[in-house]
Amino acid sequence: MHLQFVGCGDAFGSGGRFNTCFHLLGTKINALIDCGATSLVGMNKLGLDRNAIDTIFISHFHADHVAGLPFFLLEANYVLKRTRPLTVVGPPGLKTRFPAVMECGFPGTKTLELNFALTLQELEIGKPREVGHLRVTPHHVVHDDRAGPCLGFRFEAEGKVIAFSGDTEWTDALIAVGREADLFICEAYTRDKPIQTHMALSLLEKHLDQIKPKRLILSHMSEDMLKRRAEVPYETAEDGKIVKL
Repeated sequence: MHLQFVGCGDAFGSGGRFNTCFHLLGTKINALIDCGATSLVGMNKLGLDRNAIDTIFISHFHADHVAGLPFFLLEANYVLKRTRPLTVVGPPGLKTRFPAVMECGFPGTKTLELNFALTLQELEIGKPREVGHLRVTPHHVVHDDRAGPCLGFRFEAEGKVIAFSGDTEWTDALIAVGREADLFICEAYTRDKPIQTHMALSLLEKHLDQIKPKRLILSHMSEDMLKRRAEVPYETAEDGKIVKL
């Protein structure tokens, strides 16, 4: 199994990076974690087979995490002639927000009849859910619940644990999200300066002895953080980077 960063950037494309989108591929797993506005561009650049993707997990409803869905679905329907069923999984409110996401991207598509089966599944915060061959536990994190509830994810698949902070400032929920995970992808928007709704690496560092991830990769970095990567003793994400699990 491996995870590839299709996009690891922030909302503003700092450093020329694509919006958040990770591709998780295993023996029986083919899923996206988030699908930001630039995700289809990133998947095309990497040559990923979009029709083979079974599930898309959405952490929250900001455009840099969800606005790639209309592009993905319309390409699947009209260009790739998809017939394979697709499941989109997200926070409570997904079923209500989904038509608005489609309509914002392409007016007139909120009631589009697709040529493949599309299932929308809303997660219950704190409750594990089996989705295909994955087990996912969503945790409520501290970002902007006008676009949420905003979630961090803990995935269990093929004997490994993959954790993703989502967008969040420090919250103790991240201890449960990332504890002893084989891979913990955590946003590090700034190096030292605490700001509301996003993570300062200096705050995350204070809790790493509680989280104890086996591998930590920093993502969703602002220009401030990108300029200081050489000072940081942690692995950082890059668009296209593959992590073997």
